[in-house]
Amino acid sequence: MSKPRMPQLSRRDLLAAGGAAGLGALLVACGDDKGSKKDSGSEQAADSGPWSFKDDRGTELKADKKPSNIVAFTGTAAALHDYGIQVKGVFGPTETSDGKPDVQAGDMDISKVEIIGNAYDKFSVEKYASLNPDLLITDMWIKDQLWYISGTAAEKKILQLEVPTAALWAAETTMDKALARRLGLAVSLGADAKDKKVTDAKAAFEKAAARLRSAAKANPDITVMIGSGSADLFYVTLAETAADTAYFESLGVKFVKPKVNAQGFFEELSWENVDKYKADVIMMDNRTGTLQPADLDKSKPTWKQLPAVKAGQIIPRVTEPIYSYAKCAPVLDDLAKAIEDAKKVTK
Repeated sequence: MSKPRMPQLSRRDLLAAGGAAGLGALLVACGDDKGSKKDSGSEQAADSGPWSFKDDRGTELKADKKPSNIVAFTGTAAALHDYGIQVKGVFGPTETSDGKPDVQAGDMDISKVEIIGNAYDKFSVEKYASLNPDLLITDMWIKDQLWYISGTAAEKKILQLEVPTAALWAAETTMDKALARRLGLAVSLGADAKDKKVTDAKAAFEKAAARLRSAAKANPDITVMIGSGSADLFYVTLAETAADTAYFESLGVKFVKPKVNAQGFFEELSWENVDKYKADVIMMDNRTGTLQPADLDKSKPTWKQLPAVKAGQIIPRVTEPIYSYAKCAPVLDDLAKAIEDAKKVTK
């Protein structure tokens, strides 16, 4: 999943394990400034005065005022956008080859952000510096490793600029906790947690979680496999290693448990051995850069022989979720529906 300080992962590993993106910077205008709620007991951050936030490394970030020139990993920027926080620059998969927003860009208007790097290891330090950033935000899949920064050619130069960095877990946590942390960061930057759009989205997420729990309980024999395809290999991910699937597992979803490699996230299978594990439903990595089911139908005969594929029981896996309640509720609903509708196709 990421390029660790411990074992280093290749580009292919990055894609398979659970995240692949580049860096970009976004303009952070603190959401909607209508009506100041400066009551110290409210969940609305003050519009002025000192700013502080403790990230998931335990790093205490402090400034005389709220950051306003924010550069963030694309998916995190998309989550902040859903809470009314506009960033100035982004890095990570943001724009597809045909000029459309990447799946990880969510509802952001990508024409209004500076794309600092649209792919892994393509971070433009010059563009980054030109934005005069006062906060850099990214994910963390391995302790103290900055997603799409650690292990890149530009890492040293990026950190030499001494811009405060905030890292939030995308692994070693669960989706509900990851959501709470992103909302907490958004609130510190000016978002209102009591805004109706936010509370409605959170209620929808909780309803979807209850539905998934019920679906899993009612269909305990349905087994789900988390897959990702490349030209040479099929990767099967261990559910507990990512925030989204760890949460689904806590709700009762039964996942295939692969024999993971040294990095601990997934097992690589040749396409000749793609039938090693029995699954009734397959969740396939939806990120740009991975082979999608339509590609596999045309190029991998062994794929087409899998029981779940024959039964049409394939759904996208949002491998790097946008951690806002609005974006995660549909993910839970889609998996719940797949389990509710699934037929047992394995023995």
